[in-house]
Amino acid sequence: MKIGVDIGGTFTDFVFIDRGQIRTAKLLSTPARPEQAVLAGLEGIPQDSEVIHGSTVATNALLERKGARTALITTRGFEDVLEIGRQNRPRIYDIFVERPRPLVPAPLRFGISERVNCAGEVISPLNREEIPEIIHQLKANGIESVSVCLLFSFLYPAHEQTILEALKRAGFFVSASHQILPEFREYERMSTTTVNAYVSPLMSRYLSGLEEKIPCREFKIMQSNGGTISSQMAKEVSVHTVFSGPAGGVVGAKFMADLAGYSHLITFDMGGTSTDVSLCPGELRATSEASIAGYPIRVPILAIHSVGAGGGSIARFDEGGALRVGPESAGADPGPICYGKGEQITVTDANLLLGKLDPDYFLGGKMKLNVEKTRAAFSKMARARNMDEITLAQGIITVANSNMERAIHVISVEKGYDPRDFVLVSFGGAGALHACDLARDLAIPKVLIPLNPGVLSALGMVIADVVKDYSRTVMMESETALKGGLKAPFTQLVRQALSDLTQEGIPQKDILLEKFLDMRYIGQSYEISIPISQETGEDYIKGFHNSHETLYGHCNPTEKTEIVNIRVRARYITEKPQFPARELRGPDPSPALLKKKEVYFPTKEHGCSPLLTPIYDRDKLNPGNQIEGPALILEAHATLVIPPDCRGRVDKYGDLIIDLL
Repeated sequence: MKIGVDIGGTFTDFVFIDRGQIRTAKLLSTPARPEQAVLAGLEGIPQDSEVIHGSTVATNALLERKGARTALITTRGFEDVLEIGRQNRPRIYDIFVERPRPLVPAPLRFGISERVNCAGEVISPLNREEIPEIIHQLKANGIESVSVCLLFSFLYPAHEQTILEALKRAGFFVSASHQILPEFREYERMSTTTVNAYVSPLMSRYLSGLEEKIPCREFKIMQSNGGTISSQMAKEVSVHTVFSGPAGGVVGAKFMADLAGYSHLITFDMGGTSTDVSLCPGELRATSEASIAGYPIRVPILAIHSVGAGGGSIARFDEGGALRVGPESAGADPGPICYGKGEQITVTDANLLLGKLDPDYFLGGKMKLNVEKTRAAFSKMARARNMDEITLAQGIITVANSNMERAIHVISVEKGYDPRDFVLVSFGGAGALHACDLARDLAIPKVLIPLNPGVLSALGMVIADVVKDYSRTVMMESETALKGGLKAPFTQLVRQALSDLTQEGIPQKDILLEKFLDMRYIGQSYEISIPISQETGEDYIKGFHNSHETLYGHCNPTEKTEIVNIRVRARYITEKPQFPARELRGPDPSPALLKKKEVYFPTKEHGCSPLLTPIYDRDKLNPGNQIEGPALILEAHATLVIPPDCRGRVDKYGDLIIDLL
């Protein structure tokens, strides 16, 4: 049996695949003890199972600043790089902006005498006599984990290696930058290495605890790059798991869309706490430029943009009387008002009041929603603002939609892509409630909602390949590369990649290698990653110019280019579950009709009117069925909304394809 487990802010999702049969489950998350929901869902699994887990432990440790007590050792004189950072200001006109406090305060940042120059040449040797005194101070301050980041260690790692070995002998968890991120830009390298040191001890304890209690044959962890690694490796490089949940969703969406015959996608994952969107122009796109809680993380991740808009996002009026939705979330505890314990109005409550959620069929009827308590809360807030409850509920949905629409705009229009050329693939527990509204606002012509959209991230983890990324800064003019200058550094990365994956039991003949170059025009400060098929030849230079044209609207083929970093991705393609095509039936969906009720939909006059809306059971719909909007489609872990002026059809794999008319 193969099992995918995805912990979200509100629910923990499970997908079980055994002998071609797929079973799903969804439990309320237990934020204080995330392993409790995991263990409850995995109770009684066979001992020969393979479990792939997407964890939020590293993410939460950063967001809540509850990581290990961490120190930093760096080249003397550069102790404050972590605090100085960059001059970038994400909100340039915000006069009240507060920079995040560094993960390591000044008293725990230690300088050591050594110096290597930009050519990798030793100017001042490492003063080994300073190491025992630093270790003494680390122990005196109760340090558990240490980040080691020396200048230009990616060119000459021997000094870092000496410090690493001494610290490990002293009993510390150690993250060394030449192992975590052997690239230039000292601030980003130091931040990424420090984040890894900060979260890895917690992740290690969490995974070790699960391994003791879960009787499985193999335990893997989802990474932010869309692949999996062994739990043992995840304990050492936990920074690679920070975006593991959203990455699983993108992998699952791409798999299901490929099956349905669509290659150009915008994935839309709306859960209880946040919304994650990603653009896939025929392939999964990765980036090395990300941050979380204000801390740069420069390891490869799938290009995902997140906003604080989910089913649990809290609605409120600000001091100026404007309606705001999110980023604060009610989470799993207390949750939305309709769950019974919450006190603050959320997006889920608004959808319930508008009739888009059925109170008796939430989670397949396992959880009844409290309509009376929800209506009372809306009545109180609406009276205070001299409006009716329905207007307030639709206003909450409109504001939440605008937040998510901006997120999709960021990954498409701002990157040179036209949303009209893509299909919106919607999943997550709340995604199908909002997908058609977003598609219409962005002129996206088609929406695809796969089977079991509420647990698609967990499915993505089951089908994910084993993937490891490697990189190295080379700083080489393209003319030098054309003469074979890339052969030696690429050979070193390939050798390391093959060694790591074969140690995990993967035959070398089954390992696929992909190569990339981070390129720029000489004099630029930012790079574009270009895939290559060989280290010589001019194809990648043409690819760079084309990518520059797409991203920025211009290119200069006569300008000289340089290669900043080289990258290797090693991949082992895992066995994928089979989704057999079913015979298409007639268009009549009436055998799946459950009932009809009034549901409120926005009108062209910016109001909101009730429409008599049929409600269907998705499990009883057949391939070939067509559903005219308005309609609701219920399934165990999600509710699907087909608004007026839309038409849905069920394809041969059970996906719902909605065309906007």
